[in-house]
Amino acid sequence: MLDMLNGETRIFVIIGHPIAQVKAPAGMTKGFAERGRNAAVIPIHVLPEHVDAFIDALEPIRNVDGIIATVPHKFAARRHCASVSKRANLLDSANIVRRNPDGAWYGDMTDGLGFVRAMMQTGCQPEGKRALLVGAGGAGSAIGLQMLDSGVAELAIYDMDRARRDALIEKLSSVHPGKVMAGSTDPAGFDIVANATPMGMKQDDPLPIDAENLKAGTFVGDVITVPEVSPLLEIARRIGCRTQTGVGMFLAQRELMLDFFEGKPI
Repeated sequence: MLDMLNGETRIFVIIGHPIAQVKAPAGMTKGFAERGRNAAVIPIHVLPEHVDAFIDALEPIRNVDGIIATVPHKFAARRHCASVSKRANLLDSANIVRRNPDGAWYGDMTDGLGFVRAMMQTGCQPEGKRALLVGAGGAGSAIGLQMLDSGVAELAIYDMDRARRDALIEKLSSVHPGKVMAGSTDPAGFDIVANATPMGMKQDDPLPIDAENLKAGTFVGDVITVPEVSPLLEIARRIGCRTQTGVGMFLAQRELMLDFFEGKPI
């Protein structure tokens, strides 16, 4: 793959804090190569207080064609977009950004599409289900919207930041009235449980939910990619739950992101 790098290589960056866990640099670069494109994705570790200055600095760099934003930079990425998709506008966040012909940034949000696509690939159909979403950040917002768009009957949202939780409930209720409410860490009675927080990346992290209340057959999905099988998913599998890893979510949305960067509708 290194043989293809030259002065004509188009550059995409993925920004995050932390960054070591991301799968996009290798996965997306391989995907570009499979499509015959001379392009590479480079990981960049950016602290939240520096992210705006970094994105501003990319604007005049003419061989940088796009940005992938991971935690916690999805809201910042949206701020720098001159235009966005309908879902990114509603959620006020973007995880993928490409240049318009005039050089300005255009953003979209694929986290929800990837999560639900991967969930359906495991055999879990969202229509008519009761879902618990833990985490109201950029990824959680997108996952919540896509589950509602895909037909869940009820979505309960929990976030330690109540103001952020309530803001997301208000946003999602504006397009799916009567289906969204505040939740807790108790998964009892839910068919789908989605962890959209970073909890589980560090060995001493607490579990994002009261896992002892999970029931066999519940679908449990996680967004973190390292470790691939999070502590939550380990417990869920022992109980007999169907599970989905963050790696599975990334693989499900990789083709969507490649299409986006090629200017195709998603």
